[in-house]
Amino acid sequence: MSFLTLSHLQKSFGATKVVHDFNMAIDKGEFISFLGPSGCGKTTVLRMIAGFELPSGGSIVIDGKDQTRLKPNQRNIGMVFQAYALFPNMNVFDNVAFGLKVAGKPKSEIETRVKEMLKLIHLEHLADRYPYQMSGGQQQRVALARALAPAPQVLLLDEPLSALDAKIRVSLREEIRQIQRQLGITTVFVTHDQEEALSISDRIVVMNAGKADQIGTPGEIYNRPTTRFVANFVGTLNVIQATLVNGSTGALKIGEETLSLPQSIEGKADGSQISIAFRPEAAMLAGPSTGPAVLSGTVLSSNFLGSVLRTKVDLGGNIISFDMFNHPSATLPKAGETVTLALQQDGLMVLGD
Repeated sequence: MSFLTLSHLQKSFGATKVVHDFNMAIDKGEFISFLGPSGCGKTTVLRMIAGFELPSGGSIVIDGKDQTRLKPNQRNIGMVFQAYALFPNMNVFDNVAFGLKVAGKPKSEIETRVKEMLKLIHLEHLADRYPYQMSGGQQQRVALARALAPAPQVLLLDEPLSALDAKIRVSLREEIRQIQRQLGITTVFVTHDQEEALSISDRIVVMNAGKADQIGTPGEIYNRPTTRFVANFVGTLNVIQATLVNGSTGALKIGEETLSLPQSIEGKADGSQISIAFRPEAAMLAGPSTGPAVLSGTVLSSNFLGSVLRTKVDLGGNIISFDMFNHPSATLPKAGETVTLALQQDGLMVLGD
């Protein structure tokens, strides 16, 4: 049985519906990320779980108890905001202790719990500091400790890393995931950063226009997107237009060359146009070949990206990118050069309309 169940959630602001019939069952201890562009409804769903927004329809159940109409302070939920939201007139110790004091916990219990939380975030030595004396990363760690101190049933994080620089974001997201695993707390994380979601989630909800376009593991979301939106939003995607030669055998024509898919294509008449997609890492340089997924094209440009070399190629009028890992003797293909690319057949996707 799921620990956090969202059933037919809806939310409208006036005549505008921002969340449409959202459903999800989250297991105890799972780390779930809501991923999507601005305005897709991910933060609204989070705020409904927290109690800051009242659903227009549907229900929220945590550990068998209906929370839909409860106020935020009646729900055992911890919340971490993008802007830290620390009390500027309180030091680190008092910020972390705030929720415990409001709950009327004994002084000795508060002191023990706060020390435990500060040790968890490795900031025991900064207990007397005030927010203005700390870096953004340190402040967000304190905000995390404050949210966890009352031992909530569910932890909600609303884009907690977006205000931090790149290096701190990477280290802090790994730290958040480590703490979440250590505590085993059910967590919902909202982000528009696909790398964040892919790197730390058990499952990802890709949201689009108030709906969950796809729910799955990071591998499923990246390698097997089920909608065109997910395919384009998550990662870099090459899309090439092809003519269906034989649907039963998966034979296609791209420009003057042919390509075979590993599966048949149903519901499309021979001669119709279809869209084939693949990731940049699903193509590699190859010698001349008559293999089932080999195409030739002209190099347009090559870029050195550190660990990866990315090259743009014109394949029969389709502009695609392919990646190679960098190594000391690696050479970039030159503009104007003709190259032959071998495509991984299992990495080819047929996009729907």
